[in-house]
Amino acid sequence: MQKKVLIGIAWTYANSDIHLGHVSAYIPGDVLARYHRATGDDVLMVSGTDCHGTPTTERAIREGKTPTEIVNHYHEQYVEVFRKLGMSYDYYTMTTTPYHAEKVQQMVRTLHEHGYIYPKTEPASFCPKCNKFVYDREVEVVCPKCGSVSKGDQCGNCDYVFLPQDLLKAKCRICGSETEIRDNTNLYFALSKFDKPLREHFNKSKGYWRKNTVNETEKFLDEGLQDRAVTRDLNWGVKVPFEGYDDKRIYVWIEALWGYVSATQAYCDEHGLDWRDWWFKSSEHENLVYMCHGKDNIVFHTIIFPALLMATDSRFLMPEHCVSSEFLNIDGEKISKSKGNGWPMLDMLAKFDADSLRYFCIANGPEKRDSNFTFADYHAVHNGEIVNKFGNFVNRTLKFKGLEGYLPNGKMDESIRAEIEHTYKSVGESIEGANFKDALNKVMELVDLGNKYYDTQEPWKLFKEDEKKFNDVMYTCVQIIANLGNLMDPFMPFSAKKIRDFLGLDKAKWEYVNVDCDRDFGTIEPLFTRLTEKDVM
Repeated sequence: MQKKVLIGIAWTYANSDIHLGHVSAYIPGDVLARYHRATGDDVLMVSGTDCHGTPTTERAIREGKTPTEIVNHYHEQYVEVFRKLGMSYDYYTMTTTPYHAEKVQQMVRTLHEHGYIYPKTEPASFCPKCNKFVYDREVEVVCPKCGSVSKGDQCGNCDYVFLPQDLLKAKCRICGSETEIRDNTNLYFALSKFDKPLREHFNKSKGYWRKNTVNETEKFLDEGLQDRAVTRDLNWGVKVPFEGYDDKRIYVWIEALWGYVSATQAYCDEHGLDWRDWWFKSSEHENLVYMCHGKDNIVFHTIIFPALLMATDSRFLMPEHCVSSEFLNIDGEKISKSKGNGWPMLDMLAKFDADSLRYFCIANGPEKRDSNFTFADYHAVHNGEIVNKFGNFVNRTLKFKGLEGYLPNGKMDESIRAEIEHTYKSVGESIEGANFKDALNKVMELVDLGNKYYDTQEPWKLFKEDEKKFNDVMYTCVQIIANLGNLMDPFMPFSAKKIRDFLGLDKAKWEYVNVDCDRDFGTIEPLFTRLTEKDVM
């Protein structure tokens, strides 16, 4: 049965260059999307640029620009990065669109009608010099969990998500002044009312989740759910749809999370589709909802977003498949703007092959634990695994001088065919289980099998001594390559498409494919270029 597959990839803050650490958490979503499309499932992969919130306004103030100028600049950069990286978004948008604002306001009104939003007056940090209430990233606080000094949105050391009471004794990061405590009224979302259904969701879903996702979610639940502010004092963001809150905007955490739904709705409106087919329970088809993000976003996707869905409409599907990546470090250090060690992705993509970077992020990335990127490691992986194994097998087979650009009339080695068919099944199971590193390793095992078969059969000798066996060997090798054009598509889409173009094959399919005899290969170019030490210095 065809599935409706919704893949939501974390929205990137529009306040800095996107780097390899970001995309290492996003690429798994593209692997899932490409795989499910190849199986024939109806896939919708959505995301966008997270434009509101204090990170954007902070940067605008520093650079003497408007928030609109900041977000448009970074949004254009992100779109270009994802295009060059081969991210196959069906819909990539931004939170500044009027459509998104309308859908968010509609959701907030629904929460209010259902009794899950209420006003609350409480003490808050007020900066007398700036003459405004200051929040999370605008203040600097001491973490009550580990004692480190951090911005007030989330501890940069232990990932603790700060509560309102943690921010009362703070220092304004805008002007450096000590803050005062004053009463402030905001709207709150009654998250505490969803303890039972969220625990049920946790128990039902944790079998699909990685260890870090299970641990972080369980810890957050056990600490006790706290109601969360829905509004804050800002002039940049989605307006509050109620009277008396003109000086406030909808808090970015609730607004950006709803982007998964609003992006789906926007895409479906533009294409004459029903967005409910992806988000509402149905007996007519099977549904899968994947959320792909970094570990610092776990509880937003496993607790807060599900609670919003529950509070809005009971028909919403819960995002059971949360694919949470760990952090990718650079040269053993956490990526940091202050250290300047997070290479902008546009610079990386100008210097290195996109498929090669994707391969490294999957094979050596932060799937289940923090991982490390060094240019020495990347150099070794690119030349050793990608060029010497994958690229060389394709090149030496299709450019064999005795073929003259044509596939000979040979017979397939049935034992090799059985291995190919098994690889489809095994790789598919690993991808569906979010074990992407294992999945890619299994595809590379087929590459190794092809190289071993080629070497042991010695076609350069058979060409002179046994024409029939030569034809059978080369025919078998070409069929391996043809199926690598499918199997590699989720991981290395540009190279996979080149292979399919060489062999006259259409879009990737998740099934054994056969190339007809006497096929003209056309012009065969190397898939990859070897890197020198100078290239990675």
